Amino acid sequence: MVARVGTIAFQGIEGVPVDVQVMVAPGKVGMQIVGLPDKAVAESRERVQAALHASGLSLPPKRVTVNLAPADLPKEGSHYDLAIALGLMTALGAVPGDALEGYLVIGELNLDGTIAPVAGALPAAMGANALGKGLICPAENGAEAAWAGGGLDVLAPRSLIALANHFKGTQVLSRPAPAIRAPAGDLPDLADIRGQESAKRALEVAAAGNHNLLMVGPPGSGKSMLAARLAAILPPLAPVELLEVSMIHSIAGQLSGGRLSDRRPFRTPHHSATMAALVGGGARAKPGEASLAHHGVLFLDELPEFSPQVLDALRQPLETGECIIARANHRVSYPAAVQLVAAMNPCRCGMAGEPGRTCARGPRCASEYQARVSGPLLDRIDIRIDVPAVTAADLIRPMAGEASETVARRVARARSLQVDRFARLGMGAVTSNARASTALVEKMAEPDPGGLQLLRDAAEKMRFSARGYHRVLKVARTLADLDEAPIVGRIHLAEAISYRMAGERLAAMA
Repeated sequence: MVARVGTIAFQGIEGVPVDVQVMVAPGKVGMQIVGLPDKAVAESRERVQAALHASGLSLPPKRVTVNLAPADLPKEGSHYDLAIALGLMTALGAVPGDALEGYLVIGELNLDGTIAPVAGALPAAMGANALGKGLICPAENGAEAAWAGGGLDVLAPRSLIALANHFKGTQVLSRPAPAIRAPAGDLPDLADIRGQESAKRALEVAAAGNHNLLMVGPPGSGKSMLAARLAAILPPLAPVELLEVSMIHSIAGQLSGGRLSDRRPFRTPHHSATMAALVGGGARAKPGEASLAHHGVLFLDELPEFSPQVLDALRQPLETGECIIARANHRVSYPAAVQLVAAMNPCRCGMAGEPGRTCARGPRCASEYQARVSGPLLDRIDIRIDVPAVTAADLIRPMAGEASETVARRVARARSLQVDRFARLGMGAVTSNARASTALVEKMAEPDPGGLQLLRDAAEKMRFSARGYHRVLKVARTLADLDEAPIVGRIHLAEAISYRMAGERLAAMA
């Protein structure tokens, strides 16, 4: 007799059904697992045997063969333990044979028969729901799996005994309830920043249109403080975005207690991060920081200190919105629609161009330092601003700045206008100006005659690339949305072009 239990393998955030086939037959005593298992799956043999023994069920002195089909698909991770154990229990008659037909099963076993949490419960639940099946998962993952849909049958036992009792009818498991993380109440406020009014304006424009932003200034000018306050003015995640972000974090094992949050991700990797850490990869092709920041902010402080190869690896994700990790035996794609925010000093000593300060190495210091950031990467950054040092007058001025709550309302209004516009144009999947295609930008951001002449003159004088030309139009459209203006005017284009000028100077040095 062959017992069958359904489980799932992960390829990116997508789930591939896997059939766990268990056969107990006469032969040499032992347990073999076949079907391209990795080390974690192969070691499940010991965990399953110990867990069954602790639950009062001993294996007979026969040969046990476990096949994970399809056999040519690599199986990675410890979440196959529970499916293998339930297959054995079915083959031995401890669980009714038809009880598991309507479920996919994931979970790691402890030696005492309890079920440990695993990564990927939400994508597994989404995959089970798509197949019209329920999900059996660890109790700690139940709240996470329940988000896949109210009609999904979710069982979240704490042990093998509890699950066996449920199928016998002696202990019925209730469906877990979805859990949401409490909103953070201590986000940094823009009112804490004195001075830097032009930088605050650029931050608001970047938030309103989801534009990439680069801040250049000396140490202590407030670049990191400004970036940290971006999270407080961004709108919350839409329901579809919330599920996409949570699925990525679930695969990475970073959903605390299975609770979801509508707060946009804000990731700040250190400049020593490797390429695999930033864009994804490694032995099991895990998502990197760019994917973990999907629909949120990826903040790179001290931008030139990152390896040039690591920074250039971001060029494709910034353009396409996804990270593609290719290996010899498989190819994985993770979503990575991020808003890049970066900060850097003008030179290695940090004081180039500051009034009253001189750089010991002269202009060469700034040119060599800024050349560590390639021109093609800078071309993908919509807004580039200089952040000068804060003066004593700014610090002692008693007047407080504008609060994040006030700015967030303007940003939300501008985002709402963009969503409505894209819906009217039949592009509901696009939600911000920065994500619009070039053909769509030319249609929705057509300037008035004065603005068109200004744009033509600036493009010729500053030698905009085709990408740079369209990104200026996107920023100008966002500025018009903040003013609730139906047409992009000359004043909007003038401000958008000014945000491009600092970048052109950097690109000349790159």
